[in-house]
Amino acid sequence: RRSTASARRSRPASSNGDAHGGFPSVDDLLDVPGIGPTRLETLLDYSKKLPPLPERYEAEKQLGHNRVHECQTPVFLWVEVDSGGVHIHADVPREAPTVRGFISLLARSLDGQTPDAVARIPSDLLDQLGLSETLGMTRTQGLTAILHRIKRSVATAAT
Repeated sequence: RRSTASARRSRPASSNGDAHGGFPSVDDLLDVPGIGPTRLETLLDYSKKLPPLPERYEAEKQLGHNRVHECQTPVFLWVEVDSGGVHIHADVPREAPTVRGFISLLARSLDGQTPDAVARIPSDLLDQLGLSETLGMTRTQGLTAILHRIKRSVATAAT
């Protein structure tokens, strides 16, 4: 529901993806080697890497703030822009590993990136990742809503 522009941390923007207009290429994003796990398996692996929600957001979560209502899974999302770098915090149930993995992937890939880099994320990211057909229409719509929420929150916080 709202973005958080804070001065809590001072981290330099990462150089992640500079060769691709400030955002990693699709293959770089998932770090998919020629042989290895499928992209869906990679997402499931990322689901284990989502850090816990910072304590400072727990009370807001309990009040239902920052829920992404377009997603069937109860997703709570906070976006900060601090010293020109983006930071994403989320709470997603472990019982929703695909959603959890997608948010974890975005949070890790975008951490420290500039708002301009986030604005350049393609709206059809799931299609480019080759996940839309695998995930189905309902889940794809929910994950796309999460991506749009991140982009909107970053744009709002950066102004």
